Amino acid sequence: MATARTADARPAIDARLVRRLIDTQFPQWADLPLELLDSAGSDHVIHRLGEELSVRLPRHAGAIGQARKESEWLPRLAPHLPLAIPAPVGVGEPDFGYPWPWAVSCWLDGEVATVEALADLSGVAVELAEFLIALQRFATDDIPAADARHDLTAGSLADRDSATRAAIAQVDGAFDATTMTELWNAALGAPGWDRPPVWFHGDFHTGNLLTVDGRLSAVIDFGGLGIGDPARDLTIAFTLMSARSRDAFRAALGVDDATWMRGRGWALATGLNAYTSYAAVNPRVAAQTTRQITEALVG
Repeated sequence: MATARTADARPAIDARLVRRLIDTQFPQWADLPLELLDSAGSDHVIHRLGEELSVRLPRHAGAIGQARKESEWLPRLAPHLPLAIPAPVGVGEPDFGYPWPWAVSCWLDGEVATVEALADLSGVAVELAEFLIALQRFATDDIPAADARHDLTAGSLADRDSATRAAIAQVDGAFDATTMTELWNAALGAPGWDRPPVWFHGDFHTGNLLTVDGRLSAVIDFGGLGIGDPARDLTIAFTLMSARSRDAFRAALGVDDATWMRGRGWALATGLNAYTSYAAVNPRVAAQTTRQITEALVG
C-alpha cells in the first residue's frame, strides 16, 4: 500500500530540488543558471539549464518511464527523421525525496505550434506526413517483440471506451453528445490495423511541435513512443489542420478509410480526456481541445 500511495502522489518540485539534483548528479553543470518554463503540457516540470540544456522532471507516475525511453530510442531515431527531436544527454536518478528518473536534454529553440504561427498549413501538413512516414519506416526489422517491451506498447481505442462514453455524457451541451457517440461507435467498429506494427509518436498534437519564424522546426515529448497502430498519430490532423490541409496530409500519408476513422476516434477520446481534466482551469487547453473535438466530428 505504501508503494501505491507513493506512485499516486505528485511530488513537490521546486527550483531548490532541481538545483540539488543537478549539482550532485551532474556537477559539470552546477554553475549553469536555472529558469522555470511555462510548459504547455501537464506531465513534466521543465527548467532551462544554461543556454543549451533543459531539465524535465515528471509530475506524476504516468510519465516516469519517459526519461529512459527517450534516452534509449531518440538518438537512434534522430538521423532518420526530417525534423529535429530532443537529444538526451543524461538521465538523473531519484534523490532528495524525488522518487523518479528525470532527464537532461539539449535545448531546442522554438515556439509551440499554433494555426496562426504556421503560414502555409497545407505545406505543413505534408511536412508532418513526411515526418510520420519516416518514423513509421524506422528500423522495422529491429522492432522488439511487444511482449518483451511493454514500454513500447499502448492501449487500444476499446480500452478507452468507458472513459470516453463518460466524458461524452459529461460534456453534453458543450458538444453534441449524439454526434460524438456516433463517431465513437464508428471508430470502435472500424477494422483494426492488420499490417506489421510501425513506430508511432503517441502524442502527436500541436503542443508537441515547435516552430521558428513560422516554420516547423522540431517534434518533442516522445513519452508515448511505441509500436503498433499508426492511427493514434492522426490526432494532429484535428488539432492543427482545417479540411483543406487535412486532405493534403491524408493524401501524402496514404491513409485508408479504416485507419482514418480510428484516427478520428483517437482525436475524440484524447480531446475529451484533456477537456474534462483541464479546460475548466486552463483557457489554452479549453481552446485547443474544443477545436480538436469539433474538427474530429467534422472529419
